[in-house]
Parts: sequence; structure tokens; C-alpha cells
Amino acid sequence: MKTTEIRDRLHHFIDMAEDKKVKAMYTIFEETMEQEEDYTDEFKAELDRRYEEYQKDKKVVTRAEMNKQIKQLLSK
Repeated sequence: MKTTEIRDRLHHFIDMAEDKKVKAMYTIFEETMEQEEDYTDEFKAELDRRYEEYQKDKKVVTRAEMNKQIKQLLSK
């Protein structure tokens, strides 16, 4: 299912749901929504830039690989 279809179905569900269910959903997502509101436009742009870079290369360094590289650099 495409993301747009999921959004449409969720919007419809929210519009038709009982108040009790809407409040429960809000409680689940409230913290995430507040965090996203705190993101600056600059921060969001940086995340977008990093994601685009990832999409080009598909190269990811694991935490273990990163730690190994850092240790090697620090030991010099």
C-alpha cells in the first residue's frame, strides 16, 4: 500500500473514530509530535541532506566500524 493511501485511510479513520479512540491515539503520538515541533528548519534541512547523501551512495558505517576507525585514529 502506498504511503498516500495509508495517510488517506488514517485521516478517514480519525475523522470517523469515537472521541475515546482519538484521545488514545493522541496519547500514543503526543511525545513524538512535540519533538517534531521542536526541530528547527535548519535541523530538518540537515536531515534531508544526509538522507539524500545516503540515497546516492547507500553506504552506511555501523557503530562498531565507526568505533574501530576512531580508535585507530586516536592511537596514532
